[in-house]
Amino acid sequence: MTKAATNFLPAQPNNNHCRFNRSTLLDPGSAKLQLTPSPSDSDFIDASKVRQMIHFKGYFRGSLNSWGSALDGVIHRDITISALGGLVCHLSRLMLHDVLSNGEILPYQVYKVCLRMDGQTLVNLEIFTNNVDGGSTGTLYKYLDNCVTSSGKRLLRSWICHPLKEVGEINNRLNVVEELMKHSDITLVVTQCVRKLPDLERLLGRVKSIVRSSASLLLPLLGTKLVKQRIKAFGSLVKGMRIGLDLLMILQQKERDMSALLNYLVVPPLCGSNGLDEHLTQFEAAVDSDFPKFQDHHVSDCDAEILAVLIELFVEKAILWSQVIDALICIDVLRSFGVTANSSCGSMCRPVLLPVNSGPIVSCQERGPTLSIKGLWHPYAFGETVGEVIPNDLHLGEDADRSCPLILAQLVCFVPGETCILSPVDTIFTRLGATDRIMTGERYLIECMETASVLRNATDDSLVILDELGRGTSTFDGYAIPYAVFRHLVEKVHCRLLFATHYHSLTKEFSSHPHVSLQHTACSFKPNTSKSLFNDQELVFLYRLTFGALKIWITSGSNGRDTRKTSQSCIKSWSSDESICCRKLQVE
Repeated sequence: MTKAATNFLPAQPNNNHCRFNRSTLLDPGSAKLQLTPSPSDSDFIDASKVRQMIHFKGYFRGSLNSWGSALDGVIHRDITISALGGLVCHLSRLMLHDVLSNGEILPYQVYKVCLRMDGQTLVNLEIFTNNVDGGSTGTLYKYLDNCVTSSGKRLLRSWICHPLKEVGEINNRLNVVEELMKHSDITLVVTQCVRKLPDLERLLGRVKSIVRSSASLLLPLLGTKLVKQRIKAFGSLVKGMRIGLDLLMILQQKERDMSALLNYLVVPPLCGSNGLDEHLTQFEAAVDSDFPKFQDHHVSDCDAEILAVLIELFVEKAILWSQVIDALICIDVLRSFGVTANSSCGSMCRPVLLPVNSGPIVSCQERGPTLSIKGLWHPYAFGETVGEVIPNDLHLGEDADRSCPLILAQLVCFVPGETCILSPVDTIFTRLGATDRIMTGERYLIECMETASVLRNATDDSLVILDELGRGTSTFDGYAIPYAVFRHLVEKVHCRLLFATHYHSLTKEFSSHPHVSLQHTACSFKPNTSKSLFNDQELVFLYRLTFGALKIWITSGSNGRDTRKTSQSCIKSWSSDESICCRKLQVE
């Protein structure tokens, strides 16, 4: 089978021979799924035969260690290896032997070093899409996105999904952001250079795929148009790498001012006889001499051969080029964090990260999970509020929600507030109910499943947000659910918890609990100047978090609408070493 046939094999699969009835999968907000049926069960062979096949054919030589070591932590190891065998057989049918030979298998250890948020949490907290129209307006991603490159925007999304939880790594990034904020002149130069960069990450991937697929094919098989496209891609990559190397060398000359950035980045040697600068100069000369004005240039077999040789030589140092590209993308994202902090209308502070000590507090020196913010304000408050923005103080922890400041801090961003002290969170759990599909009749089931996940997986370093748990049930039957969940999280799990409820008796039940504090959003009444027929007093929201449960009262001129508007209360509880805040106590 020639390499030309390989290019035609990865086509859309034929679904006429499916062994099962294919049904349309509908998932709101998700991309359409493409089902690729397996031709037979023979692909999923025994685990021992998979090991023999991989060893005999020399697959996964790109792995630094033995490919099997990546599966050491897998519980059902033999089943996993059998599934790997199915993947190997599928790629073999597509004639992608180069992918199998040069591929690598790595252990999936993402959440060992980062904060964990599941898909429902990302939706509930409006991280990427809002709950109004599904757009990005008002989201955390929109607030932080000041990146000027496509690859930087992709890395920003990845960082938001996986905030750090190692204190040392967080502080290293914060040092870089603070350094970029302090030296605005250097940041301006960085912005001007980064703005000129093409999508180097994808260009390098495209060039590497040329080597793996059909770089050695001659013009009759490739065609003039395809060769010109490859020349253009390679030329853009070389020119973009020149801009990137020049920027990195400028930063190295500013070592005294950019020491934190240079220490954080992993950059290969740029200057000297073995530096990348000299190698890149040779490729620039080759591209300029062999492919001048390639759009109007007649492409020959010789040009295709020269291009194949140049690309093969360039890809030999693909690891070093990737390190340079990763450094440039990192600079774009960290610069974006600095721009966000400098352009904010309110006060911004650098968060202080405390080391995590598991278990209950033994002494004052051994602190438990903490989140303490003074003068906290919402990032979008100035853009959407006509009046004065009122900041609030939050204390979740030993000394004493909002999940947004916590995510910002572990994203190594500055936090909107005067001071911020916290210990890293390992997981954020949410149960808000705003996205429940009520008409399906599965609201209670979804609520129980999400709550069960919290009870099974939450730790003392987690942040749990529960809003009006049990509202899908009757008044008295549903009271047992929030009571049991709240008590378990307070007295057993010891996590930082934001718990909102419409059960007034729950506030009375825990009013004297040593680890529970009640809070509500303050409000007051003033004489009604609109001369309403129904009430002579006007409700005024003070937007100030106040200690104590909200006392519900009915004035002579109040009506049900005003009573509902005043019913915003907050329970804040902490279990030995942290607080649990419960807001919006709504009158039923």
